[in-house]
Amino acid sequence: MPKLRYLGHSAFYIEGTGLKGLIDPFLTGNPKAAAKAADFTDINAIFLTHTHGDHLGDTVEIALRTGATVYTCNETAAWLTSKGVKTEGMHIGGRARFPFGRVKLTPAWHGDPIIEDGETRYGGIACGFVIEVDGKRVYHAGDTGLTMEMKLLEAEKIDVACLPIGGYFTMDITDAARAVDFIHPIKAIPMHYDTFPKIKADPEDFSMAVAEADLLGTEIVILAPGQPLEF
Repeated sequence: MPKLRYLGHSAFYIEGTGLKGLIDPFLTGNPKAAAKAADFTDINAIFLTHTHGDHLGDTVEIALRTGATVYTCNETAAWLTSKGVKTEGMHIGGRARFPFGRVKLTPAWHGDPIIEDGETRYGGIACGFVIEVDGKRVYHAGDTGLTMEMKLLEAEKIDVACLPIGGYFTMDITDAARAVDFIHPIKAIPMHYDTFPKIKADPEDFSMAVAEADLLGTEIVILAPGQPLEF
């Protein structure tokens, strides 16, 4: 049975047969982090939605130390490869099979600049992921606004959807509830809230918004940082 562990902000640990992975491992400098980068010694995959610091986080350090492969958009992958990181550079709509299962990149309406040494370069397109392991599918939306493309995810039969609710940079609670209506996942986990003042939000309000929309087929699971979920 696959397992997710919420690490705070938008970071997750995901484990299944052949997979010990991290999603957007912003740990160092994250006031909500439930783990340190050094805690992860046998990671074999990192799923990176985009290069903003609160998502890129400890990606390079962990990947170089553990030998993990970073799955991300092609342009970001090229930059990471130049740093000695092993990568799989995919793109929006692309799906591929790997030893642990399948990965698909999904649209995310957000920026993806690479800022290094005071210079900004094109980092490709921000993305989300559908990660399939042990026959279960996790959708991590990354940073995104509500998109009509989310309606297409209903056909993916998502078991767990990780959705931002903090607003300002991403969907707020109202739009995240609409995303649940578009996707119809079995479970939905709120993320990307309360880390900073601009994204303060109450996940209980998200749960209530979903209930008020009569979306009874989806269970809202509010995880505290460090809390696991088997699915």
